[in-house]
Amino acid sequence: MNASDVIQFLQANPDFFDDNSSLLTDLTVTHPHNGQAISLVERQVLALRERIAQLENKFAELLEFGEENDAIGEKVHRLTVSLLEAEDFESIRQAIYTHLQEDFTVPHVAFRVWNSVLSRSGPEFLPVGEDVRFFTGDLTGPYCGTPTIREVTNWFGAAGRQVKSVALVPLRRDEKTFGLLALGSEDPERFYPAMGTLYVTRIGEMVSASLVRQLG
Repeated sequence: MNASDVIQFLQANPDFFDDNSSLLTDLTVTHPHNGQAISLVERQVLALRERIAQLENKFAELLEFGEENDAIGEKVHRLTVSLLEAEDFESIRQAIYTHLQEDFTVPHVAFRVWNSVLSRSGPEFLPVGEDVRFFTGDLTGPYCGTPTIREVTNWFGAAGRQVKSVALVPLRRDEKTFGLLALGSEDPERFYPAMGTLYVTRIGEMVSASLVRQLG
């Protein structure tokens, strides 16, 4: 008889320990932490306590994530309201920079617009290289990770050399790309490939809609 036979027997006879309850206290196993011998009942209690502790930690983690999502949702809401209230391009521009830099604490924010019906003076309308256009056009969603295009980090000015992670969000009109929103940080873990992009995507959609409303 081997361990597999014992397991199969107990699985086939779930009432075995009901009929032989004394074994629960007579048989001993090794304590998982101090190596002392304890009964099966004590071992089961320990296993249940460990499971409860794991569930409590998981619950606390879920609560923390929920609170973080609520906070982000509030920030997105404030940005949305500012964009809706903006009556001209300068107001939109100010809302983008103010909320992303101050509310979302993103240290470096820049965006470029091309192929718009109307244009304005300012860095947002400076010529953009083909590498940036092709890269943006190929995006199916926001890119998060290490900087890969030097031209984009140059949008952040002299500080661009210290940027270690970026979130690049395509700006689209009717599925056609007309610009790129760039967020940068010196923290290499601020934007990373496996991060969730739901809120970043929504920000890109709101910024896109606001710019289209003003620029055509």
